[in-house]
Formats: sequence, C-alpha cells, structure tokens
Amino acid sequence: MTAVALAGVSKVYNNTPVVDDLSFSIEPGEIFSLLGPNGAGKSTTIRMALGLTRASDGQIAVAGYDVARQPGQVRRAIGVVLQQVSVDIDLSVWENLEFHGRLHHIPPRERQQRIDRWLEYVELSDRRHDRVKTLSGGMKRRLQIARALLHEPQVLFLDEPTVGLDPQNRRRLWEIIRDLNRQGMTILLTTHYMEEVEFLCDASNTGRPGRIGIMDSGKLVELGTLAEFRRKYGEGLAIKQVGDRLESKFFPTLADANAYLEAVPDKTGLMVRPSNLEDIFVELTGHQLD
Repeated sequence: MTAVALAGVSKVYNNTPVVDDLSFSIEPGEIFSLLGPNGAGKSTTIRMALGLTRASDGQIAVAGYDVARQPGQVRRAIGVVLQQVSVDIDLSVWENLEFHGRLHHIPPRERQQRIDRWLEYVELSDRRHDRVKTLSGGMKRRLQIARALLHEPQVLFLDEPTVGLDPQNRRRLWEIIRDLNRQGMTILLTTHYMEEVEFLCDASNTGRPGRIGIMDSGKLVELGTLAEFRRKYGEGLAIKQVGDRLESKFFPTLADANAYLEAVPDKTGLMVRPSNLEDIFVELTGHQLD
C-alpha cells in the first residue's frame, strides 16, 4: 500500500488550471519533496491531499483511504505542520497538546505519556507551562511538530515548515525531520529552500535517498532523486558571465566540464563546478526558487 497516491489530479479556479493532471505516489517510510516557483501549485496540492480543498478531477488516497470519500480516516492517519502558526498562542504549550490529544480521543494516561515524550523530543519540556505567545518562532514550529505527531500519524505533511526561521532554528528542524524519517515516518515536504531539499533527501542523511518532484505551472515536470537528476542532466557545469547574466552548460561529468574549460581559448568569466539541484531546477523551470 502506498502512503500517498495522486492519479490525474487537477484543480481549476475561474477556468484556470492551478494543478494540471498531477500523478505521483509516495511509499511508506519515504521522504518526498515538492519544489516549484511561486504559483506552481504546491500548496494547492497539499491542501487537496489533506482534504481541505476538493480536487476538480482525479483521485487522491492517503494511507490507503480515499480523501474525498473517507475524510475521517484520512485525518486520523495524518499529521500536519503548515507554514502559518496554527497553535493557540493564548494557551500554554501543554494545553495545546492536551486539547489535541482529547480531540483524537487518546486515553488520559497514554495522552500524558505521549505529551511528555514529544515535548522532550522537540526540547520543550522546560516550557510546558509557558503560554505559546512567549515562545520564539522556532519553538512554536517545534510545538507544531509535537502536536502533529501526538496521535501517531502514518504520514506527516510539512508545508514550508521552516519559512521565516533563522538559520539555527531551521537547521534544528532539519535534524528533527531527518530523525523522524530515519524512524520510518513518511514525510511529504514543500519548501522554498533548495539546501533544505538537498539535506533532507540526501541518502547519507536519511539512510535512503528521498525523491524530489519539481512542479511548474501546475504540472509535474520532473521526478526522481538528486543523483538521478544529475545523471540525467549532467554532473558537471560550466558557467560564463555574459554581460549582466550567467550562461550555463551541462556536461555528463565534472571531468568533461574541465576538459571543455581547458579547450576554450578565452577563459575570461568562465568557471566549472559540480552541478546542484538549483542548477537543474533553473534548467527545468527557467526560474530561481524564490
């Protein structure tokens, strides 16, 4: 059974397709990142998978449940962390988790054990009685993760979870997400940070490579691991400054790119380096990731 499956999914607003015939699947225990420029349809895709927005066409299943026909089962199977702060800032850290646990009908003793466990995991045990309004942005986001995990979901949805955070807090959340995936949690992530995807989908960090789906104008334009992307488009890159813009050329290997550099008579403004995810993203979409 796949953890998440989209088949021919479309969403149309005012006769304009925001998501256009989107199909992909995510296996249990996989980390899957959706990348795309603003307006590519990433957040709409997440909202449809969560059941917050109804698809105009196609089918979506999460944890084996049809999102349109079995929304209750889907909600019990998922944890969600959105970019907006969605915890109650007037309640304490503990009260937020207690309320969430009661909504999911977790028995009292087990509920307290889970609250203690996840507060310790996200390093908020010492702030359990503090009102959320007194927490930093990074702490609020960690609380959102603890709340999303309290009912032990099968799939964790992260919609730009580190947006607006300073580099230190962003890195701390990366470590938490990576560790959850190592423990077997299925994760669907959208982000605006290229280095975030490279870190979280790196096999050396998570045990197996995560896959990356690149969206543009509502369509899935590429799907695979970073290693597969680099093999397909080129592992070496030559970059030349031409006026006020950069021109780039991919090569199968870095050695090929270096051989090209050596053969060029005029090396002014020309450099060679290994290709990265951002290079491939720009090649596919024509956009920098905002």
